[in-house]
This record gives sequence, C-alpha cells and structure tokens, in this order.
Amino acid sequence: MKDSHSESYAAAGVDVTAGYEAVNRITPLVESTYIPGVLGTLGGFGGLFAPDVSGMEKPVLVSGTDGVGTKLKLAFLLNRHDTVGVDCVAMCVNDIICSGAMPLFFLDYLAVGKNRPERIEAIVSGVTEGCRQAGCALIGGETAEMPGFYSPEEYDLAGFAVGLTDAAHMIDGSALEPGDALLGLASSGVHSNGFSLVRKVFGIDEGGLSVLNAVPPGLDATLGETLLRPTRIYVKAVKALLQGGIQVKAVSHITGGGLYENVPRMMKPGLTARIDTASFPVPPIFQAIAQAGSIPERDMYNTFNMGLGMVLAVPAAQAEQATALLTQAGEQMFAVGSVVPGSAGVELV
Repeated sequence: MKDSHSESYAAAGVDVTAGYEAVNRITPLVESTYIPGVLGTLGGFGGLFAPDVSGMEKPVLVSGTDGVGTKLKLAFLLNRHDTVGVDCVAMCVNDIICSGAMPLFFLDYLAVGKNRPERIEAIVSGVTEGCRQAGCALIGGETAEMPGFYSPEEYDLAGFAVGLTDAAHMIDGSALEPGDALLGLASSGVHSNGFSLVRKVFGIDEGGLSVLNAVPPGLDATLGETLLRPTRIYVKAVKALLQGGIQVKAVSHITGGGLYENVPRMMKPGLTARIDTASFPVPPIFQAIAQAGSIPERDMYNTFNMGLGMVLAVPAAQAEQATALLTQAGEQMFAVGSVVPGSAGVELV
C-alpha cells in the first residue's frame, strides 16, 4: 500500500493516502479492544474471531445492527466526534444482550464526505471505548470516502455486533409469569433515539451553535453537552445478574418507540408489564423537550426512554439480590413495577 496512489482518483475527491494515514492512527485504538478469540489484525478482507464454545450444548450466535441516526448532526455542529462511536456500539450490544448473548466482536461502517484522518481517529476512539465498555473486540470495519454524496464535514456511522450464548440459557420471555418484578436501569439521557423530534422542537437546524451552547432551565450543562452524552451500555450489568445466579426472564432495550413500543417486545402473550411512572425520576432533558415542543406525555413515553434505558424481569423473590448486584455493577436501578395478566403488553400507571 505504500506505493498506492492515484492522481485521477484524487482529482475526483478521494484521497487514498489519507485513508492509509487514518488506518495508522486507529490501529492502536482497535488493538486495545482485542480479547481472547481475535485472530489477526487490521488489513485483511474479513475480521476473524474464534469463539470459545466449550461447555455449551447448543451455541447460538446473536447479532444486532444499528446506526447513530440524526444525533450525528449535533456532532457536526459542535465539532465533537469522540462520543458518537459509543452510541453506535451501544445501540447494537444493548440489543443482543436482551437475549442473554455476550458480545464477542463489533464491526463499523463509516462513510465520509472527506477523509480527515484526525476526525476518523476521534470517531473510532468512541467506537473502541464502546467496545471496551461492552467487553467485545473491534475486529474490522470499512471507511468509505464519498465526495458529492456527503458534504466534506458530514459522515454516517453504523455497525453491527455478534454475541454468543447457549440455547439453554437464552433470555426469551418464555418463563415470565404474573408477579415477576420489573427493574429499570437508568439511562444517561436521550441516548440515540428521537433526535429528529429533538432537533425540531429546539430549532437546532436553524439555530445551530447558539441553541446548542445555551443552558435551558433545569439542565446542569449546555443543551449540546446534554444531548451528546453517549448511550449507556448495559452489557456488564446483565452479565453481573447472570453470573450472580439471577433468573433474568426477559429484557427490553428502550430505544426508538420508547416504553410503549419496546417493553411489549419482551412480554409473552397474555401478560402485561405494569410500570409505575412515579417509581423513577424523569431526567430534566425530557421535561425540557416536552415543554419546548408542547409534546403530550403519551407521545413522550412513546418516543423516548424517559430515564429508563433498559427494563428487566426477574422473579420477585430475587429482586432484592438483583438490586444489590446491579448497584455493585455501578448501575442506578429502580423497582418500576411487575408482570400482571393482560393483553396490553405494557401499562403505564
């Protein structure tokens, strides 16, 4: 690759030598995520991973894919690119942990209008931070320079994660029964959903930095800092429960669609999750969003996580032990309700 250069391609707006510089910058970051099972290093045509399936009767791979969405527009305006990679990883690994699968590896896809190696390094630093938090390896990815498709200051970021579990230990909601306790794990804020609405209600696209640098009433930081806080990763929390002998019966990652859309996805027919909205605090950012956009409460709970990034169902007899394990794992946890008979899927009371 040292002799690879194309004047014609450069004239079309694609700088292959900048791409090589970016790879050199990110290689140490990527290697910092390596865990047992990683084979090779960057530069191959495929990421290689040899999973340890010893002791498993029926290994099952669980995969998840997602992107960061229009939250990226805030990163562009603020010229802050080292957090959105955490969001990208979080949106994928938080999904696969809902099945009880421990993430093994992650691959990212980054499409840019112009290859700026220092910016790519910042973006990938967030991806590797997310991988370290999730305990998985970044084993590859793709950076595509696409002049004329993206503006020079814009990019898109997506990726996917693969995890592993034993079929006998999968979390699928089949063991749910009335009386099971519902535990909610606190979110770090808006996470990475609903930003089309967020941008609209605050007038971010029109107001730009003047809006993002303001501190709305009730917030302890600027609007930009508050909104750009990365999605919390819950892998180690769920792992702590499973290793602690807790029977985790069902898990829901609260993403786009909020509590109304995501909680029913973990319930089996004939059962409903009854959640007491007074049992957990709603972070001030959601109050600011509702006020700025005159958004009805029902719509807020049907769009945003409202302070709960994940909801888990455990036997009522294990709720106290689960609470202790989650607290030890560094999570802020709330007893938010219980499983009851019913066909609604979720009831907010």
